Amino acid sequence: MSDDGMRFDRSEMKVGVVGASGYSGGELVRLLLRHPQVEIGCVTSRQYAGQSLTSVFPRFALYPGADEIVFSQPEIDHLANAAELVFLALPHGVASEFAVPLLEKGTRVVDLSADFRLDDPVVYKEFYGKDHPAPDLLDQAVYGMPEIYREQIRNARLVASPGCYPTSIILPCLPLLREGLIQPSSIIADSLSGPSGAGRKVSLPFLFVECNESLRPYGVPKHRHLSEIEQELSKVAGQSLRVQFTPHLVPINRGILTTLYLAPKAAFASDTAMAELETKVSAAFEASYADEPFVRLLGNAAFPDTKNVANTNVLEIAWRLDARTGRLIVMSAEDNLGKGASSQALQNFNIMAEYPETTGLLWGWSESQTEAIGNDWEREKGANQYWDGHDETSRRFGAMRFDRCYE
Repeated sequence: MSDDGMRFDRSEMKVGVVGASGYSGGELVRLLLRHPQVEIGCVTSRQYAGQSLTSVFPRFALYPGADEIVFSQPEIDHLANAAELVFLALPHGVASEFAVPLLEKGTRVVDLSADFRLDDPVVYKEFYGKDHPAPDLLDQAVYGMPEIYREQIRNARLVASPGCYPTSIILPCLPLLREGLIQPSSIIADSLSGPSGAGRKVSLPFLFVECNESLRPYGVPKHRHLSEIEQELSKVAGQSLRVQFTPHLVPINRGILTTLYLAPKAAFASDTAMAELETKVSAAFEASYADEPFVRLLGNAAFPDTKNVANTNVLEIAWRLDARTGRLIVMSAEDNLGKGASSQALQNFNIMAEYPETTGLLWGWSESQTEAIGNDWEREKGANQYWDGHDETSRRFGAMRFDRCYE
């Protein structure tokens, strides 16, 4: 680590994962096993301590070095000695118990829980039902959404990776609020997610027989993720706003599909007005995300689909203007365990470690390709061969094929 204690100076980084046997933790371990500049120093699980990684997760058996990794008890001294950065894949309220002592020992932390996503401990108590366990750290934590806070993430000691639903809502709304194209009070969000978002635990509502052939809303009207959604969108809007959010549980293993119903500030009663607004909406999205490697803009060319983002770090965004209702409809899709959790955490790690941001996240691409489309993402130069390319619209809005990502 460098003299300022903020940056790594070795080509290979030692990391640890606390809570490595959960869905997000296990996904993170899978990604880290394939990261060319990572050495996994420790993985912890109280349930599986003493057992090898490959005996608990046989699917990792073919990864080089996986058979040498053994789950350990989550002990602070061991973690601090074994890793320069630790990922916390733990429930809210538990993660802070590790974050505080690890930071005191000089270990950097990427937290996948909700413990450090909020700026205000009062809001945390309102949504999570108890006092914040480490309010003094809230000022130090950086909200880990690279598309917004990339530079702050770079030198952060503590990064709070966003929640799955917030990622699917904040990124589509941000350009529209930033450009003043929608009414801040108009945001209605419906999201569909699979049961893996609830974690790897035995719970009656998430048993197969309960979930299969079942669609149901939950967490209405005040899902916990509303706290960070409203916090981040209020910052962009420059005013306090409230979002109407209804999450639904659907019988898929992984994936989130979100539909946003938005009221444009400018009416579009005529075809001319509609065309002008369409141009402004498209320009807003392109200005924000044309150079982002993990945001795929579909425009009017296609609809987001969870099967196209499963096992990737990609968020798809599409939009339509509805002349009949006067609304702007924006849709997004992501993998709740990927861009909504583990792969976004790895994206944050790459930024913190000053690696190309796409490292370990474009599986199957050569080192030169990954470098070409890394932090200095050059869409025309480094990615033309991956365009769907069926028409000029899909080409313009980045309907890129990431079917080689991860798998």
